Amino acid sequence: MPNATIRDVAREASVSVASVSRALNGATNIRPELRDHIRDVANRLGYVPHAGARNLSLARSSTIGAVVPDLHGEFFSELLRGMDRQASELGLHLLLMVMHGEAERGVTALHAMRGRVDGLVVMAPQITSDELFQHLPRTMPSVLVNCAPHEGSRPELRVDNVAGAVAVVEHLAAGGCRRIVHIAGPDDNIDARERLQGTREACARLGLELRVVSGDFNEDSGTAAIATLQAERADYDAVFAANDMMAVGALMALKRAGVAVPEQVAVAGFDNIPLTRLISPALTTASIDIAEFGARAVVRLAGLIDGTPDDTLEWRAPIVIARESTRQYPKNTTENPIRRGDRE
Repeated sequence: MPNATIRDVAREASVSVASVSRALNGATNIRPELRDHIRDVANRLGYVPHAGARNLSLARSSTIGAVVPDLHGEFFSELLRGMDRQASELGLHLLLMVMHGEAERGVTALHAMRGRVDGLVVMAPQITSDELFQHLPRTMPSVLVNCAPHEGSRPELRVDNVAGAVAVVEHLAAGGCRRIVHIAGPDDNIDARERLQGTREACARLGLELRVVSGDFNEDSGTAAIATLQAERADYDAVFAANDMMAVGALMALKRAGVAVPEQVAVAGFDNIPLTRLISPALTTASIDIAEFGARAVVRLAGLIDGTPDDTLEWRAPIVIARESTRQYPKNTTENPIRRGDRE
């Protein structure tokens, strides 16, 4: 329905205008089934919350939105730094909403952004593709960043997590490591699952022993993983954590336990956050330029808002930055990018 109003949604859903407002703005005092029904009706009618945003080509807000899973850790601060810097250079304002790791909060954020922004950068690894596209209309210019795999073409940037994990395991093996512990990220996170997949593939191909320990992408879970291993007197010679914060927690815990890094146990992470260069020993990690990654998402979104056709999936292949926490690291060098197949 062109130019649908909140009253149209209320009439079609057989509810009050107040109920529509509560459902679309994330209020908690509404039954989940009713909230979902109202959202479905609003999506079907193409409802946009306020009149000024109904024709983006004529009434732009010069504001873009970003939906991210969390703010904890340096990865997100670097990502947002790149996004904000690029938005400022393009004369755009950046409006941020955080999922706090919960899919339902992400859906609420998508609805809350509609009518307030000219376009969205969506980094929502906990939301399934079906649910994401149900609440992200094609009429909203949007760039997906490391979201769940899906059918069809959308403007998208993805880190090749599998290739990055393979590269790290190969680096550990080249240093003589044979018994790998992988501290995995949350089960519902696509990045964590892909990094675990790459780790399993590389260990199987290279004939390495692998033990997987659960983690939660924070420093404390890296520390807890080492505490568990030490209490069990586990036999391992390398720890590969699915992100740098867990790797930092693991490295510090090993040092406190009197375990020499990397002589007894090598440690590696993923993301190359700034902290990895500052700790001792400096942390080996799989790297992309996080700030540039965020900036690139904004550049592509700005193009979409201006009417430039774009449905490209753009891959970033991490490289291994070899530092002091792994054995036989080459000083002042980085390894070549290792890519899976011929992704373009």
